[in-house]
Amino acid sequence: MKEPMKNAPLPHDESQRLEALYALEILDTPKEERFDRLTRIAQSCFNVPMVLVTLVDKNRQWFKSCQGLDLCETNRDVSICAHTILSPDIFLVSDTLEDPRFADNPLVSAPPHIRFYAGAPIHASSGERVGVLCIIDTIPRMMSSKDLQILRDLADCVEHELLHEHPAPTSTRSTQ
Repeated sequence: MKEPMKNAPLPHDESQRLEALYALEILDTPKEERFDRLTRIAQSCFNVPMVLVTLVDKNRQWFKSCQGLDLCETNRDVSICAHTILSPDIFLVSDTLEDPRFADNPLVSAPPHIRFYAGAPIHASSGERVGVLCIIDTIPRMMSSKDLQILRDLADCVEHELLHEHPAPTSTRSTQ
């Protein structure tokens, strides 16, 4: 008999994690090029159809940046990213249909038909894991150690952007 989907348990520091997330004052803010640029780079680098910067709220995962998916959030109880924030390491699922935690997840069995997922946690300045940079594909995949390092490096860039407000850049390029 097939095991039912397993929701991610709450992190041991959930109240502090949520406090750190809310202190960022970024939930439900407009899209920003500084995050979209990084998800486009990840999409191109890994040749995947979907890349997200996800922030894991109390009841949902909200997408600060999203490539290849026409959603701005999903319920936390179906979130693979909710599993990712449980560990400081990259969370890798090479084939969701082979993993009993996700085989009957509605994001796997119905659109967007997630078959591959790799997510690197994003931290608040106090160290809590508040979100994820994840790459997603509709076919199973493997990742090399070099790929994993690139994903971590890009997640570190997302984290830097999350923690450092930047004024709008002034262009010094000539328009001639």
